[in-house]
Amino acid sequence: MGVLYLDQADTELRYRQGAIELRRDGTLLRTLPGALITRVVLRADTRLSSHTLAALADDGIGVVVLGGRNGQRVAHVLGKPHNDARIRIAQLLNHQDPARAGHWCSVLVGAKVRRQWRLLSHAIQHRPDLHLPLTQACQTLQSIVNSVQACREPGTLRGLEGAAAAAYFRAYAQLFAASLHFGGRQRRPPPDPVNATLSLGYTLLYSAAVQACWVAGLDPMVGFLHQPTHGRASMASDLMEPWRPTVDAWVWDQFRQRYLRPDHFGRDGAGACLMGKAARAHFYAAFTPVQKMCSRAMQRHARQLARALLRDAPQWPDAAPTDEP
Repeated sequence: MGVLYLDQADTELRYRQGAIELRRDGTLLRTLPGALITRVVLRADTRLSSHTLAALADDGIGVVVLGGRNGQRVAHVLGKPHNDARIRIAQLLNHQDPARAGHWCSVLVGAKVRRQWRLLSHAIQHRPDLHLPLTQACQTLQSIVNSVQACREPGTLRGLEGAAAAAYFRAYAQLFAASLHFGGRQRRPPPDPVNATLSLGYTLLYSAAVQACWVAGLDPMVGFLHQPTHGRASMASDLMEPWRPTVDAWVWDQFRQRYLRPDHFGRDGAGACLMGKAARAHFYAAFTPVQKMCSRAMQRHARQLARALLRDAPQWPDAAPTDEP
């Protein structure tokens, strides 16, 4: 199963008899079996009919529309919903139970921080010149992991996650060349090439998490680690948290290997950093295996969580890696 990215203007998308057709000026460019596609991402102006949207949704193929020059506006067209409303009812009841919500928060934060630790530990091998700051960050993350394991209070766990993010990004930022001007995580708008690339990766991960929730019967808007708030799919945000460091590692590798370079990026009138078309073409092709792996894992965790909620027992899916730091 894969993701189809459309980033050329004036492309027409049709869906007939289980096959996706791509056309331009009436000429057939490509045909793809719908059975191989889980999601279509539209980055450029694309023509498709309401019949095509309905047919894609009916076959479980989601459509993600990225709008704005930075792709910061996102719209989702999801497939058929899950038919068991009991899952959402159980999800809401567990959201209101601090003990069970706290356990889920602990699993999520622990998994994320362990992966952050693993990325920085791996980076020491490639950047021995940064041995001291990377080692210090790893020690901080190890201490936070220990605290997370002993905590089940959601508010405290959110604070630990924030402390881990601060220590992690201070060290992570030092892995990049000074010419990239990356000083830490910033968004809306991203001020530098690394932040622009992270934002696009996180956006695609988020869209996959929304679809994973939908297919599993979870309410994407009601999370445990992320409190419900206007305009945010909090459960989708929960599901993607352990996989952010996977995106981070991929982004670092792209700049370290110079597959992405400063000259691949430009700026708009407001000073936001924009990824050029050549960079986007590379991004979509190279990111596909990472997104595929993360999407499958999030779908699996969403199904496990849905089953646990229906059992009404504290048997929560473990999103954490099996190896400990």
